[in-house]
Amino acid sequence: MHTSAFVSPDSIRAQFSRAMSDLYRSEVPLYGKLLELVAQTNAQVMQGQPEVAEHLRVTGEIERLDVERHGAIRLGTADELSTIRRLFAVMGMQPVGYYDLAPAGVPVHSTAFRATHEASLQASPFRVFTSLLRLELIEDAGLRGMAAELLARRRIFTPRAIELIEQCEAAGGLLAGEADEFVGEALETFRWHTQATVSAEQYRRLHDQHRLIADVVAFKGPHINHLTPRTLDIDAIQAGMPRHGITAKAVIEGPPRRNCPILLRQTSFKALQEAVAFVGQDGPQGSHTARFGEIEQRGAALTPKGRELYDRLLDSAREALGETPSEANAERYDALMAEHFQAFPDDHEAMRRDGLAYFRYFATPAGIAAALQEERPQQLDALIEAGHVRFEPLVYEDFLPVSAAGIFQSNLGEGAQTDYTVDSNQADFQAALGASVQDELSLYADTQRRSLQACVKALGLDSLS
Repeated sequence: MHTSAFVSPDSIRAQFSRAMSDLYRSEVPLYGKLLELVAQTNAQVMQGQPEVAEHLRVTGEIERLDVERHGAIRLGTADELSTIRRLFAVMGMQPVGYYDLAPAGVPVHSTAFRATHEASLQASPFRVFTSLLRLELIEDAGLRGMAAELLARRRIFTPRAIELIEQCEAAGGLLAGEADEFVGEALETFRWHTQATVSAEQYRRLHDQHRLIADVVAFKGPHINHLTPRTLDIDAIQAGMPRHGITAKAVIEGPPRRNCPILLRQTSFKALQEAVAFVGQDGPQGSHTARFGEIEQRGAALTPKGRELYDRLLDSAREALGETPSEANAERYDALMAEHFQAFPDDHEAMRRDGLAYFRYFATPAGIAAALQEERPQQLDALIEAGHVRFEPLVYEDFLPVSAAGIFQSNLGEGAQTDYTVDSNQADFQAALGASVQDELSLYADTQRRSLQACVKALGLDSLS
């Protein structure tokens, strides 16, 4: 069959993202309120700051803003992880980055499935932060064995979803009807189930070991535990949530507020307490707390040099705080973050000049018009100064392990923090995944390089340095 008949992975991903959002809105009504608040805030920012709206228009990001989402799931076995990799591959999503949350007290390690090329990201930036439970961190051998047995028995993918994955792999794609069916079947993996797979006593034992362990092991599948829209002003969202009857977490995770945002800032509303029927119960008599709402604001992707500076400033601010950020010390933490991050340049030209962030470069109409002139700049800085090339920061498409752990802990409740003195094990994770994760920094560098190559071609240059 001719491959032109296949639906593009980008289109399948966009369709799945919409379906996932509709599902989560039906299951968690507060998510609908959150979307309304984000839409209102984004509209106000673009109206009050025309330069922000212009930046979004020029980069093409205005088209993706309203549909941008990321989800998060937690898996229990290597087979589940390798199969979810194949499922996401149907949608053009690849594993990017390795995140070990165990040092922050959360017994999982993770990757982010997402598109990797800027054109595909523009089509649909949907991404899923996917974690694998580290069973070896369950100290009680009996409990560890029980968890492994429970996880081995469950099947989180429908038989038809597996068939469609195999068909896509064999044929090289899916036809329109098959793609529609695939989205519906894949969605079943992420659906919430009120019926637990354990007794109330088994749940208590898992919960007492770590609440996240109970969330992974005690249910039929890896229900989506949050779905995150993107805002242009997360501080306004944080202030606005209580006015909309939404209880926000105490501290915004990530860097402090800046004129030129960097990396990723995240906040959330507290996890819901949901009715659950345990094995042996006649109807829902128990409860479980795991699913919550999250909001994010994305800034510039940082180079290794920029990331080293970010990590150093974050560590120094947290060391000065002397304890885990919480509601009790939120004001002091915010002040310390602002103080320490004064050492990080807060304008794009300085960040570019100092090699702290990745940028996308564009030939301007003036530069193209000057392409036939003999006397014209040949080097990048001179071309920028002459107005022949402009630049915009690349959006950070990935995650921050400290922030992810902070979001998880705030929604798992008090006592969720556990000290795990264990080494990261990316090799084990990749063995379970059945593939290597891609290096996110290399992806940003590739995008930046492609944009420079496009400038060389548009400006009729031999090279650009």
